[in-house]
Amino acid sequence: VQFVESGGGLVQPGGSLRLSCATSGFTFSRADMNWYRQAPGKGRELVAAITSTGGRINYADSVKGRFTISRDNAKSTVFLQMNSLKPEDTAVYYCNAGFLKWGQGTQVTVSS
Repeated sequence: VQFVESGGGLVQPGGSLRLSCATSGFTFSRADMNWYRQAPGKGRELVAAITSTGGRINYADSVKGRFTISRDNAKSTVFLQMNSLKPEDTAVYYCNAGFLKWGQGTQVTVSS
């Protein structure tokens, strides 16, 4: 099982980023996928979730209306479009499907 997150970076408040997570080692099209984040000194937080077909999506209240999760089952990839970013969105972002193994994550820093 492998998760490779990318797309993070430094962005000003109000800006946007699109994160990608390429996966391998499991049947992606049958897996519900989640995006998490971990800010410095804090625990890992579930940010967004999407079912295997994309038919059901949920967001943390803190990102609702600003973030959009999507997936491409043909490419075994899940995305997180992040708009109207705030300094409190600063964290390392990870994707997972309920496995014990995690990827390296991608750093998102929102700062002026």
